[in-house]
Amino acid sequence: MSVRLVDHHVHGWFTEPTDRAGFEAALNEGASGPVTSGFDLPLGVAVRRWCAPYLGLEPLASPDDYWAARSATAYDALGRTFVDAAGVDHWIVDTGLTPDLVTDPAPRSEVLRLEHLLEQVLGEDDVVGAFRQRLATADVVGAKTIAAYRTGLDIDWSRPDDAAVTRAAREASGRVADPVLVAFGAHEAAARGLPLQVHTGLGDRDLDLRRADPLHLRPLIEAVESPVLLLHCYPFHRHAGYLAQAYEHVYFDVGPAVNHLGARSVELVAESLELAPFTKQLYSSDAYGLPELHFLGAHLWRRAMGIVLGDWVSSGDWSQDDATRVTDLIGSGNARRVYGL
Repeated sequence: MSVRLVDHHVHGWFTEPTDRAGFEAALNEGASGPVTSGFDLPLGVAVRRWCAPYLGLEPLASPDDYWAARSATAYDALGRTFVDAAGVDHWIVDTGLTPDLVTDPAPRSEVLRLEHLLEQVLGEDDVVGAFRQRLATADVVGAKTIAAYRTGLDIDWSRPDDAAVTRAAREASGRVADPVLVAFGAHEAAARGLPLQVHTGLGDRDLDLRRADPLHLRPLIEAVESPVLLLHCYPFHRHAGYLAQAYEHVYFDVGPAVNHLGARSVELVAESLELAPFTKQLYSSDAYGLPELHFLGAHLWRRAMGIVLGDWVSSGDWSQDDATRVTDLIGSGNARRVYGL
């Protein structure tokens, strides 16, 4: 499949090349340390299978051969090779994660990380007013909360009044981890009509996965009218599919799990298509750090859609027109509509 994509949630790649240990660590969402090689993950095998040919190697070249070829390639050329090969027409970038360490793909739009903005204004005399002013003037197409990392999603999502926010801001230590502040940021973004991205599901070990189930977000979903975009979702992607069917303004993706599941990403994509309206799903890679991930997420998603929908067409359950329309919707059309691109 050659469908062009909009990657609706992505980060940049490292501005400087990393050593092998850093490369392998970047393949592991949990960053579990030196005992486990990143090449011993499903993602590591997928890199060897699909990225190796772009470095002049045979598919499934050995880890040593892959690293040698990668190291011998000029870093700027390496990045451009994989980012161009992704076939993405537009990137929607979360710039709030280690902005000093990564560069951004282009063309792009930006998503504002709400907790980061709150941390920037905590020292202001009027935190509420300063946050609203900066939010109102931000040149972004959406906002994002990392509540799953800071508080868990099982918090009181009711909209706090200004006095409660002011009190919580005074007590904050510089890192926003108070449910009052987190809920305030989300409601302010939604009140301005910004599409609101919410990290759910898969993440590194700073996140308590038990508290990252998107079902915890029902009070927030029912309190706002702007689009709510459930990011990543795995292993709760069926929960996200239910929410996207049940609520008109809820959308979701399976994001980085497509990369991390490697060969099993076909089953994941099939499961993501089980319940939710096809107008409510979006493509994202959530790629960070390694330019291979920007390419691989796009390639594995296209491959999975081709296999899953191709089987449905072959069996007579779908028409070719159905498959083409749905692929275009999830690959780019829904994102263009939701974010007003």
